Amino acid sequence: MISNPSTETTVASKLEALLNLQRLDSQLDEIRRVRGDLPEEVRDLEDEIAGYEVRVSKFDEEIQSLNDQIKQRKQNAKDADGLIKKYEDQQQNVRNNREYEAIAKEIELQRLEIQISEKKIKEAQYQIEQKNADIAGTKQRLEERKKDLTNKNHELQTIVGESEADEKKILDEREDAVKPIEERLLTAYTRIRGNVRNGLAVVMVKRDACGGCFNTVPPQRQADIISHKKIIVCEHCGRVLADVDVKPQA
Repeated sequence: MISNPSTETTVASKLEALLNLQRLDSQLDEIRRVRGDLPEEVRDLEDEIAGYEVRVSKFDEEIQSLNDQIKQRKQNAKDADGLIKKYEDQQQNVRNNREYEAIAKEIELQRLEIQISEKKIKEAQYQIEQKNADIAGTKQRLEERKKDLTNKNHELQTIVGESEADEKKILDEREDAVKPIEERLLTAYTRIRGNVRNGLAVVMVKRDACGGCFNTVPPQRQADIISHKKIIVCEHCGRVLADVDVKPQA
């Protein structure tokens, strides 16, 4: 049981307010059901597109870094070539074999530096080719997803446009409908709606069964519900049982 108010009128008015709120929320649920998974699909596409754009940006940064490395390696090779020419000139003026061999070793080191630089340049150029291919593939997927997003957005906007006026009207009505409901009841109502699959937190008893879970409601409990002396919930699903729908006997 959710509450224990003192008068039948107070309980009846609270149940009426809850039923009205449930009616409006059910209408909103139906409007949003028609939209289906489109809003989520749009968000997923937006996230996917953002991921592709970040990936392309990262590839561009990596290519820029590789180009900087190539530039530095070319400068290293150029510097090494200059040193080789310098050492070769010095070799012409050495005084003994020891000096000649020392310079020869320096020349060999610089030639090795040139070989390493040329190898690193080729490796970087190969990586750039691979990354450019990755960029091309990513951009192709990006454009495909952008087209998908445009189509999904158009589809969603069409559906939203068809129901936008109705949704706004219901939301305005809901704002007024919430005002007379005390915070404790509203919190319980919201919690119950969040725990049930069909969004029904407040139901009627129909044909001796809960209108939410369809479990049987005993006659004595139905009498308590009809009396409106207290707010009663279904002992099986926890939904608020607002009233009993009594059909006249034929």
